[in-house]
Parts: sequence; C-alpha cells; structure tokens
Amino acid sequence: MTPPNSSPIRARLTAIAGVLTLASSLSAQPASPAAPIGDSNMRFANGIAAVAEGKIITVDDIRREISPLIPELQRSARNEDEFNQRLEALQDDTIQQMVDRVLIVKDFYSDEKRRIPSSYVDNAVDENIINEFEGDRSKFLAYLRSRGLTLRDYRREVEEDIIYNYMRSQKRKSSTVVSPVQVQEFYDENEAEFYQEDSVQLRLIQFQRKDGRVDRDLIALAARVQARVDVGHEFADIAKEVSEDSRRSRGGDWGWLDRSGLKPEFSDPLFELAKGETTRPILLPEGIFLLHAEDRKYAGNQEINSVREQIERVLISREARRTQEAWLERLRRNSYVKLY
Repeated sequence: MTPPNSSPIRARLTAIAGVLTLASSLSAQPASPAAPIGDSNMRFANGIAAVAEGKIITVDDIRREISPLIPELQRSARNEDEFNQRLEALQDDTIQQMVDRVLIVKDFYSDEKRRIPSSYVDNAVDENIINEFEGDRSKFLAYLRSRGLTLRDYRREVEEDIIYNYMRSQKRKSSTVVSPVQVQEFYDENEAEFYQEDSVQLRLIQFQRKDGRVDRDLIALAARVQARVDVGHEFADIAKEVSEDSRRSRGGDWGWLDRSGLKPEFSDPLFELAKGETTRPILLPEGIFLLHAEDRKYAGNQEINSVREQIERVLISREARRTQEAWLERLRRNSYVKLY
C-alpha cells in the first residue's frame, strides 16, 4: 500500500533545488550568513525521501538525479512560478521512478530462474569506467569514495540498471500486435489529422549573380539547361554538374516541401507541375532557377493504406504505455512503499 505524497519531502527537495539555483546564480558572490549554502546541503543530504520494500531512498539520491537537470529547467522556465511548478513535477517523477525501479528489480528476482550473468555486469562496469571516467580507474574509485560506495555496492547498482531496462523492454515487446480493425477505428476517429497540404519533392538548379553576370547571361545559362531537360537528360544529373545551389551534390534535392513553405515566386509555377515536370527559368534578384517536381502529393486526406504503418506505431506505443502502467500499478499495490 502506498500512502499519498506528503508535503515534508517536497519542502526538503524544493529547498535543495533552491540551494542549487542560488549556488549557480550567485557563484561569483560570497555566500552571506543568511544563505549558508554548504550548511543547507549538509542539512538535507542524509534525509530519507522514501522507503520501498525496505530499501531507503534518500534526499541525496533524489538530488543527485535532478541536479544535472536544474540548469535546463532554469533556462526553459519563463518565470519563477513556472520553474517551481516544473521542479515539483520533476521531483515527483524522480521519486516515483526510483521507487518503481526498486519494485521492478524485486519483481525480476521473484522468479528464481531469472538471474543476470556476472559477465554482463563486469562488461557494463568496464564500459562505465571507459565512458564516464575516461578509462581512469583512480577517478572511478574516487567517485565511489565520494558516494560512500564499495565496488560491490556499485556492481549491485549496475546490475539493477540492467534488470530495470530489461524488464521495461520486455513489457514494451509484449505490446506489438495491432489488428486491422484497431487501425481503421483510429483512422476514422482521427481522420482530420491525416489531412495533407499540397506538397512537392523539389529539385532545383540555380545560377547565381556573380562574376559580373547580368540577366542576359543568366537566361542563356538556364536555356542551355532547359534544352538538355527537354531532350530527356536527368534533372538530378544536370544539377550535380552545373548547379550553383548549396545542394548541388545531392542533385539539387530539397526533399518534400509544402506549398505554404515556399515564396509565391516559387510556389505558383512549381505547383502547376505534374510529377516529373520542370518549370521554365525563374529570374529573381538572387539568380535564376529551374524547379523540378520529382514527385507530387495533392491536398486532401491521405488514404488509410498510406498511413497504416504510422497508425500502427502510435497504437503500439499507446498499448505499451498502458501495459507498463498496469504492470507498475500492480507492483505498487502489492508492495510496501512509504514516502516521507
């Protein structure tokens, strides 16, 4: 049974975040007697945030998880109230994730046949030393000392990481079947989401106004290209050869573009084309252009077959979340968790 969140833990964590924020914003100023940053850290470092199945989760554990995220939280928040709201949500999520982690590991070991080979843990520890400590074992050991951990404690953490990720991935894999009926129902209920604007897969060739070129010179260059296109030369091949556009190496390919994303000087002639057609030269202040419609999509609702895979991914993701949440709720109901 899990009692509701209590206010003392939020107050303690908010105070910790406030200390981190203050330390960041006033790093160039000496700490005043009214705001003893070091003392505040010490005051909360060994507080208990929660107990899950006998495992103690400390305020220091929570702080270690959230402190790297505080700067981004500060940057993205528009004001102090928004920052505090986001911080509170982050704290709640972090506490729940750490509690769930304990319950998931317990669920793994509830089946005596399930075990993680020692070699998996050894390899993961070695990878962590390489990736997080630049392969320097002395830095790794200093990190363990700073947290008061033995190598055995650290190996247990790594093993629990492996278990946590494995169990969650297994639950995701169990939700991979979507029926045609479900796809049709989703399409019918969300048909407006599958409206597509007029769009074109655009290739272009550009000649720039450089080396003293005037309109007459640009028109002559474009005419030579137009003549090659008219007799059947591949537009992409010509673009790779002569275009002065930044995507010359890609055959002038700008990918799929909506009508609304192009200026009228381009969109008006371009969207008159059918698939495989090329505009006449378009003379503009920055140069002269030939636009080619590699492919076309016309405005309207996409047919269900063209979006079936997209819908299946959405439904699989939704079912995976539902399955995981139901699993976690069952674990929470059948476990002892206390939040302070």
